[in-house]
Amino acid sequence: MITQNPGLYIHIPFCKTKCPYCGFYSVVSHSLIPRYMDALEKEIMFYKKEFDRFDSLYIGGGTPTLLDNKDLGKIMDHLLKNFNFAQDSEISIEANPGDLTLEKITGIKKLGFNRINIGIQSLNDKELLFLGRRHNAGEGKNALEKVRSCGFTNIGIDLIYGFEGQTRKGWSETLNQAIKFKPEHISCYELTFEKGTPFWKMKEKGKIKTLPEEEGRDFFLMTSEFLEGNGYIHYEISNFARERAFYSRHNWKYWQHIPYLGLGPSSHSFKATCRWWNFRSIRKYCDTLEHKKSPVEGWENLTKKQLQLESVSLGLRTIEGFHIGEINNNTKMKYRISKLQNEELIMIREGRIVPTKKGFLVADIIPLYLSPDSC
Repeated sequence: MITQNPGLYIHIPFCKTKCPYCGFYSVVSHSLIPRYMDALEKEIMFYKKEFDRFDSLYIGGGTPTLLDNKDLGKIMDHLLKNFNFAQDSEISIEANPGDLTLEKITGIKKLGFNRINIGIQSLNDKELLFLGRRHNAGEGKNALEKVRSCGFTNIGIDLIYGFEGQTRKGWSETLNQAIKFKPEHISCYELTFEKGTPFWKMKEKGKIKTLPEEEGRDFFLMTSEFLEGNGYIHYEISNFARERAFYSRHNWKYWQHIPYLGLGPSSHSFKATCRWWNFRSIRKYCDTLEHKKSPVEGWENLTKKQLQLESVSLGLRTIEGFHIGEINNNTKMKYRISKLQNEELIMIREGRIVPTKKGFLVADIIPLYLSPDSC
């Protein structure tokens, strides 16, 4: 169930290896794990009375399943002692397939996790090698089987498409194999080149090519048509769920301007009109907390117009869209809305402006036409 309760995110900034496409903050050295654990406990205390009851917890990274179950248990203990959680909270953890031994899976289930999101990325060994993943297709399938056999009834998987050398046939085979496991949630991301990553540097040197826009469009529409045809709801640009109950409750908060608290290096938080973010450095994060100071690097107070623009931009990422009252209702805006409708990029449903499939493809452009200040 989607609610207005705040969500809680914990960033685990450690990996065994760095994937060449990943722009999220993490390090491969594990020597700072003890300091990080102590610092996280201190940061939790900073916010003990700042938020009402949470109804979602998302532990991401990095690679959370790199931590042993004892450390994950310590984190859960600190959270439960200092924050209030609704009884029906969605408790999620990101997992690497290679980490999911039966001991790991049963351990995290006993800790209270009721949703697991597995970074499968592909079920093709050649593609996994290109993506720099440390598991193979067989290990990915094994992980899905083990997680289900251990009683998880809310499983999400991440997949990547749209990169040089991948064929529509190969992508179709991955999708067909994925749905055989009946995951409740599937995220399908087109490969992007994040600045500073190895892939971005290779692209700059001409060693990797980006997918032509038309091909990316075809992959996107093919993915949507296939998964919807197999019973999934395409509820956000990159996300599909078997039913509304399996929407990612935590991520939905980001798209709907619902408050959330982020703990750990590089994490972001949002409440009322304020957004703030932590240092993108484990050492700086730990040093600051060890000196009994907040690890917040920066913050911004959003104006009413900025909040409206974000509501429009974020709303156009989902099938919920945004309420038409968020924008100016003048003659010029009405003309723009009509034009976007004629181009089949949006539709109006129950007083809300909602993107079409074609609209999803240009969701970053439409807000320029519908922003509060554009007329």
